[in-house]
Amino acid sequence: MAEKKQANSYESIMKDLKAQIYFPVYILMGDESFYIDKLCDYITENVLQPEEKNFNQVILFGADTTASQVVDQCKGYPMMAEHRVVILKEAQNLKNFDAIEKYFENPVKSTIFVMSYKNGSIDRRKKLVPRAEQIGVVFEGKKLKDYQLPGFIETYMKQQKATIEPKATQMVADHIGADLHRLTSELDKLLISLPENDRRVTPEQVEKVIGVSKDFNAFELRNAIVNRDVFKANQIINYFDSNPKSGSLFALLPMLFSYFQNLMLAYYAPNKQDEKALSLFLDLKSTWAVRDYITGMRNYKGVKVMQIIDKFREVDAKSKGISNPNTSAGELMKELIFFILH
Repeated sequence: MAEKKQANSYESIMKDLKAQIYFPVYILMGDESFYIDKLCDYITENVLQPEEKNFNQVILFGADTTASQVVDQCKGYPMMAEHRVVILKEAQNLKNFDAIEKYFENPVKSTIFVMSYKNGSIDRRKKLVPRAEQIGVVFEGKKLKDYQLPGFIETYMKQQKATIEPKATQMVADHIGADLHRLTSELDKLLISLPENDRRVTPEQVEKVIGVSKDFNAFELRNAIVNRDVFKANQIINYFDSNPKSGSLFALLPMLFSYFQNLMLAYYAPNKQDEKALSLFLDLKSTWAVRDYITGMRNYKGVKVMQIIDKFREVDAKSKGISNPNTSAGELMKELIFFILH
């Protein structure tokens, strides 16, 4: 067993686990539980052989145990196996970590101790985390930002040997949001629905399987705004107003703000009309995405874009109750869209 490892990447930790490179301590913590659960489950299911688990694998829960009891389990030695695995789930419910912190000074090398700490992170100023980093692995799962979701969806589908159209990707991201457990569950539904001879997810399949309208969604609203299609944009906003579960101000603001923020940058590109050059300048994944910015520069002048960005800040503040005693989110959204398009 290796004695020291500092890793903060899910991919790097999983690579080591699959290569059977193990460490005495794993602290898995953070606001995003998806990767915490994936790592914890992999260790639980794969480190020991099925016949070794009865005597060498212990699963404890923070609310039902103490730090001293956890350490007692960690100090045990494996029976007819190379390793002993101790999993502490819901470690955030443990009253204190003093005994565990002391154990980290001289851990049992044959023990693999996994601490799953969710809904937050352990204060790094305390000795527990730095000591764990000296002898093992500390991983912090962070919530993905809205702009990171399409990349996550595309990567996940690629891992399952499937592809997904850009519009379908954005429809799923906008509808589900950053709950990765729910997001992957919905993606799995899409995968199951695909025929064996066609592993490509379309907007029509997203509409059918997940229940997102292919005509009235955040992707189509963005497209209508890019093309300055007043009628279509108003149709979608009115649909959202009548169907609150389909789209909310808080979900739409970051997506639209990101577009106009990039559009402002596009005006400063050395070669605005060359798709490849503009794509590199804006750090976009494909030239497909850059076409919206070329269209946007035709439809919106730079001064107007600056005014729109200021309006976003005003509406964002109002949505949080600043200088806004009673205007609803729906009315704020209509106000914003009207300002953008006129």
